[in-house]
Amino acid sequence: MRHDTLADVMSSIKNAEKVGKKECVTPSSNLIKEVLKLMQKEKYIGVFEFIDDGKSGKFRVELRNRINDCNVVKPRYSVAMGGFEKWEKRFLPATEFGILIVTTTKGVMTHAQAKKDHVGGKLLAYVY
Repeated sequence: MRHDTLADVMSSIKNAEKVGKKECVTPSSNLIKEVLKLMQKEKYIGVFEFIDDGKSGKFRVELRNRINDCNVVKPRYSVAMGGFEKWEKRFLPATEFGILIVTTTKGVMTHAQAKKDHVGGKLLAYVY
């Protein structure tokens, strides 16, 4: 039984990248799909596709060997509109390096997009 599927996805991507694999298979959900879309848009991963296995399904993710570290943020801290700098310093190694993935009322987005749209939300994960 899985408790946090997003954490499982991030750890399987990170572990597959560390050993040099070209792809990995992860569990699927709508949240994971949105996070993978963001990672693809930011060019951390290549294409990903849904595999219907008769149950809940899986994603096959193409890896690009660009990820140094990725993980979920627990607990999922709330972030106000102007409060992203504190969390950037805590989870990212340098400014303008990496992304924080945030869930907002306007959907799942990066912290840079949330700053631009002037919205706050809850931290889900980080990637650099």
